[in-house]
Amino acid sequence: MPLTLLAGDTLVTFGGLALGYWLRYASPLAGLGIDVPDATFGRYLPLLLVGVALLIGAFAQFGLYDTRLLLRRYQSLNAILKGAAFWLVTYLGISLVLKFDPPISRLFVLIAFLCVVVLLYVWRTLVYAVITGPSFVEKLRRRAALVGWNDDGRALAAEITRDPAHPFQLVGVITLDRDTSAPFSPSPAAAPAAGQCHVLRDNCSPLPSKAAGTCHVLRDIGSVPAPAARLLGGVAELESILARQELDVLILTRLDLPRAEVQRIVETCERNYLEWKIVPGAFDIFLSGLHLQTIGRVPVLGVEELAIRRLFNRALKRAVDLLGALVGLVVSVPLIAILAALIKRESPGGPVFFRQTRVGTGHQPITVWKLRSMAPDAAATDAARQSTARDDPRVLRIGAFMRRWNLDELPQFWNVLRGDMSLVGPRPERPYHVDRLSAEIPHYLPRHLAKPGMTGWAQINGLRGDSDLAARVQHDIYYIENWSIWLDVQILLLTFVRWKNAY
Repeated sequence: MPLTLLAGDTLVTFGGLALGYWLRYASPLAGLGIDVPDATFGRYLPLLLVGVALLIGAFAQFGLYDTRLLLRRYQSLNAILKGAAFWLVTYLGISLVLKFDPPISRLFVLIAFLCVVVLLYVWRTLVYAVITGPSFVEKLRRRAALVGWNDDGRALAAEITRDPAHPFQLVGVITLDRDTSAPFSPSPAAAPAAGQCHVLRDNCSPLPSKAAGTCHVLRDIGSVPAPAARLLGGVAELESILARQELDVLILTRLDLPRAEVQRIVETCERNYLEWKIVPGAFDIFLSGLHLQTIGRVPVLGVEELAIRRLFNRALKRAVDLLGALVGLVVSVPLIAILAALIKRESPGGPVFFRQTRVGTGHQPITVWKLRSMAPDAAATDAARQSTARDDPRVLRIGAFMRRWNLDELPQFWNVLRGDMSLVGPRPERPYHVDRLSAEIPHYLPRHLAKPGMTGWAQINGLRGDSDLAARVQHDIYYIENWSIWLDVQILLLTFVRWKNAY
């Protein structure tokens, strides 16, 4: 499969560069750039081939052909964006140093960059649709089992099983002797007369066991589907389980085990050439920020400075915000004027703009501007509402249209320009709701480590309006700890095509 993708990417990349050449030299765009003498396709062909080689090399460097990315669509897109941006800078730099003949047009490089990214996205989307079909996906997924069953195990099982195209296929659970609250408990009344049967509620599937005349029932699993919660046996039977199940990954869900027991599990995995992982249950947030340090000769694991908080990254994000805000304001001013006239026509008794105090980065209050989408007196009855309900009678007709397409938030480009907000980040909330939600939802306040955004990771995943607040906070924390400029670009692009729960 990676070889097939490599061949396809090479052809599509060449097609993107060729399309960029045509747009630059043979389309109406040709008049925009400086004339390049003798820029025939035949003379440009060697430069295109060099460009293809650099692009494929950049994609490989950023891990695009790692088999673990085959079922990770957005990670693949992230690698494509990184590789193409690296190529953009490198190709222009090489052209300035080596003085190609004919010279490489900078406009061609920019157009080709866009063509390659778009065509590769379309091509990879088609490939993803094929490989996630029933005939392919089971061959590509890695068989995994959980060792231990607790809240972390339940959450992990639910996360894996909710996506039929998840890179992991959860085979089942291996219990630990220390699982005092394990979901597996003897059920003598349901036990068969001879042999053992492990059952999930009412579903019984025979499994070999040393014990006889017992039956284990899996309870308290919430929404975890039956295959994920299948009991494979106890940790004492680990060797035989591995031989029987042909696992690829073993995931230990708890850390409060004797060191000797953990060492035995790890050594068993090593003997069977099995990849093993641990769910770091002691850390509920900022897992990707964990780094191993040594104090003297003692290793210490802790949270380092997050990427989004580093000086260079803050400067880079601010530069993108300034550019985006300036472009956004220039483009949106005519549309804001039209919407303002429509608001005044439908509701002449109130202002065009609506301002509200929200909590920004560092828990500091900020004033957020929006186009008014509701009746003038709506604020008097809105104090205790977390979000506007669907079909709220206070929403104007033009307001419903603006909310559907997020047009009421266009004035927030001014907030971004002022530095109160960013283009991408957690959505800001009112102080009353911040105080209430921080007392109800674990790890709510760390979302204020980043500037609030006009759009965010939670919003493009449908977590807006009257949605699951805990899930929204989890997505905000994921964004903060996994921030990169490429993630911001990805979120901005997806904002234009994902409108779930926008009302």
